[in-house]
Amino acid sequence: MGERATGRYEMTSAGGESVRAFGPFSLPPVAPPIGVEGLLAERVRAAEQALVRLEIAGEMVPSLDWFIYAFVRKEAVLSSQIEGTQATLMDLLNYEASSGADAAPPSADVEEVCNYLDALMFARQQLSDPSGLPLSMRLLDETHGVLLKGVRGQNKMPGEVRRSQNWIGGARPGNAAYVPPPPHLLPGVLSDFERYIHADDSLPALVRAGLLHVQFETIHPYLDGNGRIGRLLVTLLLEHWRLLTRPLLYLSLYFKRHRQEYYRLLNAVRLDGDWEGWLDFFLDGVATIADEAVDTARDLFALVAADRARVLAQEGLTLPAVVLFERLPRRPIISATWAVEALALSKPTVNRAIQALEAAGVLIETTGKKRDRSYAYRAYLDRLRAGTELG
Repeated sequence: MGERATGRYEMTSAGGESVRAFGPFSLPPVAPPIGVEGLLAERVRAAEQALVRLEIAGEMVPSLDWFIYAFVRKEAVLSSQIEGTQATLMDLLNYEASSGADAAPPSADVEEVCNYLDALMFARQQLSDPSGLPLSMRLLDETHGVLLKGVRGQNKMPGEVRRSQNWIGGARPGNAAYVPPPPHLLPGVLSDFERYIHADDSLPALVRAGLLHVQFETIHPYLDGNGRIGRLLVTLLLEHWRLLTRPLLYLSLYFKRHRQEYYRLLNAVRLDGDWEGWLDFFLDGVATIADEAVDTARDLFALVAADRARVLAQEGLTLPAVVLFERLPRRPIISATWAVEALALSKPTVNRAIQALEAAGVLIETTGKKRDRSYAYRAYLDRLRAGTELG
């Protein structure tokens, strides 16, 4: 593939310096257009087939709620980590387990992850509501407002497209790695961006999702939170185009593993017009993460089935112990206080149920304290948190 122009540069002022800002051409790429043939066509087929397997896995698992609970939280943590948030999946789950509905998160990092969860849920609720917002810049703007509410970046125009020049990398605009479009170009490029979401295009939907993700990151329409909204956009597009009927695929784990290659390929699109190189990477990520999600779902539900059998085989088993066990995949860290309220049982009854699950090797006490103890479904958590630790 020869070099393809994907935009034009314009001199603008930022931080008292004159810099070259990049204004992207509208999608789809032309001169030459994207040709879905050869290796790229194989990548598309492999990714589409992997999504079919993932959709089938979602249909076959005993409880889709467990599946979504796990993967949504992993994505919230990983997407936030890519932006420098120092919170792990265990930090999030411990907070959810130990806090009341109105309790403040224990740190700004955990609060950012909680905001990502709220933002994703807000966007999906809007799209599923017949009277809600369609997939549009207005929806992304309002989702962005939820994402940055009360956290780092709250002073950077949450929910609004920027009205000043930003830049990526470097200590100042003059040595930045990339300078996005100047503010006066944003209405036009964002209008083109939104139009392409709903355009009648012969390119495969997965290819279009890959193009739109890069275009969003290239436009960088907000002063903060662009990366998280851009990754969330992929999830929304997959549902919007019915490639998946539920939010089962999240690419942040793949982007985190290959962070330097991810950024290099985004730049290669802007500098050299190498859409094909980016699409090869993106489609490989879709196939890889979809297949890993199927494997994880299989492992999690095999574990739950084996542990259920072990619990049911115990002598003197009580119904509250079984009921509590069935709650664990949606609440893998618990306290006796939570269980009393959630199950509407007495404290002695709950304590006996917890003791039964400890005896079965399902729950492990994690605090070492005499009071206010927490218990973890450790084997389940060990599988769930893979890839979400810092470092």
